[in-house]
Amino acid sequence: MGQTITVTGMILAAYPYNDYDKRLIVLTKERGKITIFAKGARRQNSSLLAVCNSFVFGEFFVYEGRSSFNLMQAKAINYFSELSTDVEGACYGFYFCEVAEYYTREANDEILMLKLLYQSLRALLHTHIPRELVRYIYELKTLVINGECPVEFEELEIGPSARYALNFIVSSPPEKLYTFTVSEEVLKELRFVLHRWRELYMEGKFKSLEILEEMS
Repeated sequence: MGQTITVTGMILAAYPYNDYDKRLIVLTKERGKITIFAKGARRQNSSLLAVCNSFVFGEFFVYEGRSSFNLMQAKAINYFSELSTDVEGACYGFYFCEVAEYYTREANDEILMLKLLYQSLRALLHTHIPRELVRYIYELKTLVINGECPVEFEELEIGPSARYALNFIVSSPPEKLYTFTVSEEVLKELRFVLHRWRELYMEGKFKSLEILEEMS
């Protein structure tokens, strides 16, 4: 027998399903990455219409069946609606969600990735830190969380400020990551390092990253 449970998480992607439904990919605190079907969520009078979109963070009340979850109700905590009206911000947000979807798994402990994604979307809304820097912080921390990146930087041909920034990103919790900015020179060094590491360690192909690079 299935049961109704509550999960807290972020919608990574929302796809049309059947005539009026949606299929949601949600990164949750309790169950890792799961797929949730939202019946009638595309109807204009549906109570689920506003809460079944990418970037929505909240509580999802779902019925757990044998092979899928079905959405009963949802309570949004943060819609990140500002990103929806900002083309560049939305592209960054979709890229972060694509990366999270690629790296996370069902039934895994993905709390760190969920915290990282949430804090990174928040950082995109603030003007005190360049979005390019937010991207490099997110990419590096994702690699570190998933054990796919070296954490010793002594052999890199970069200056001490860039090396300090890399060490800070590696050692800091998600809540403390977006508390600094860097000079253009250091940003250039981080660009070089992260480009190299993406090629070495990130096997996924991300459509939103291609769009971002075309925009830059």
